[in-house]
Amino acid sequence: MDSICHQKFPIATNILMLKLFLFFLFVFAQKLCEGILNILEKDTKTSCQVACLEALRILSRDKKVLVPVTTKRNMQILMRLAKLDTVEDPLERMSEFPVIVEALKCLCNIIFNSAVAQKLSLELNLAAMLCNLLEKCKDQQFVDDIKCFDLRLLFLLSLLHTDIRSQLRQELQGVQVLTQALESSLSVRWVEEYKTAEDRDRPPLSLQETDCAIEALKALFNVTLDSWNVHSENESHQFRYMAAILRHCLLTTGPTEDKTEELHSNAINLLSNVPVSCLDVLISPSSQEETDIKYNGMNMGAIQILLDFMEKRIDKGSSYRESLTPVLSLLTECCRTHRNIRKFIKAQVLPPLRDVSNRPEVGTTVRNKLVRLMTHVDLGVKQIAAEFLFVLCKERVDSLLKYTGYGNAAGLLAARGLLAGGRGDHWYSDDEDTDTEEYKSAKPNINLITGHLEEPMPNPMDEMTEEQKEYEAMKLVNMFDKLSRYCIIAAFEGGSSYPDSLLRSSASK
Repeated sequence: MDSICHQKFPIATNILMLKLFLFFLFVFAQKLCEGILNILEKDTKTSCQVACLEALRILSRDKKVLVPVTTKRNMQILMRLAKLDTVEDPLERMSEFPVIVEALKCLCNIIFNSAVAQKLSLELNLAAMLCNLLEKCKDQQFVDDIKCFDLRLLFLLSLLHTDIRSQLRQELQGVQVLTQALESSLSVRWVEEYKTAEDRDRPPLSLQETDCAIEALKALFNVTLDSWNVHSENESHQFRYMAAILRHCLLTTGPTEDKTEELHSNAINLLSNVPVSCLDVLISPSSQEETDIKYNGMNMGAIQILLDFMEKRIDKGSSYRESLTPVLSLLTECCRTHRNIRKFIKAQVLPPLRDVSNRPEVGTTVRNKLVRLMTHVDLGVKQIAAEFLFVLCKERVDSLLKYTGYGNAAGLLAARGLLAGGRGDHWYSDDEDTDTEEYKSAKPNINLITGHLEEPMPNPMDEMTEEQKEYEAMKLVNMFDKLSRYCIIAAFEGGSSYPDSLLRSSASK
């Protein structure tokens, strides 16, 4: 009978057996986690601790397994192994480094996957202990892995628990601690206040240094959210100091192109949190020996990297909201606030027009690419691209139309109530744009809607005979006569209504 049932219902039987297997596997995984933590609670050999922690790290990726495991006692066991609860220097013996690293990895997985662990972290004051360990790593060698996972844990805590984010910002001087960790990862050397040494021959960052810098940038981003308003001189100094390090970060390369892009992407995200009044640190007076990009005596190397990064993200052609919006927003605010930055960027993005034979959105220049984004399907991307170009034009409608055409700019102008012309409310310098001779000669024939030069349309009457012209003129007279007799003109003036015959025919349709 069983064989007959198995033949009739093989799928149901297999599903039931699979569910039973998964249940027993789940129970076994929970028991295994509890057993591992019981072993770790005792004093065992370093090799045994590392093996147990590696197994726990793999098991802790499953949220369901963590439900009975995430307790205050178990969290304290892992914190002890990570040397977070000790007052003494935890980095004296290098033999313990693998245990510290694996314990931090386990805590990362557990806190990411368990809301209970996130609440316990606040109760156990885990963030303060991590900041303390980070301070001890500052001047130590061979601790990049420890520092990296310490920073990753701070990033997760500040991301997943808003109270810990506030604690880091207000009580633990988290901005200062994390900024120093970033400075250490990048091996920054200072030559002046807010100016770092630029060694062009230095090798790229190692993979560990790059990962540490990225984790510090991500943690700082969380801690500095809502930092647009600077209320004290000390805060202003802290953000200028941070902006100088971020400028150094933009001028630094990682071990690979992808890692360099990731490093620069996180630096740009953090720069978006820096108050705009502090972003002038991104440019500095250029000395005679520097060969970097200069404009009006200022070193524009970091701004050029931002422009190159923006164009690279546009060329990727996907995920514009996540990948392109931050750098466009940053450049827009820099241009709106700092005149030298705006003029340098405009010289590259919107150079004086010479060839207007093609539409503004057609071509491979940065201007063409940005104008294409002005009609993008994503409203956020469309708005920030248009805003960036509008700020480059000093928020003057006539200047924007010259570079983009009325059709591409209509959305922005309608949103700002500027369809009739004028300029925005922001104040800019009074220097005027100079038109090229090529543009001046072509200007009368430029189509304002499309923004490009159109050949004059031939006059259709030039090829007509006198009889044809008279025939067309009579047709026009007859049309006006019909309009007059059917009272269409009078209806628009509010003086009469449509004839009954027309109303009846409309109703029947």
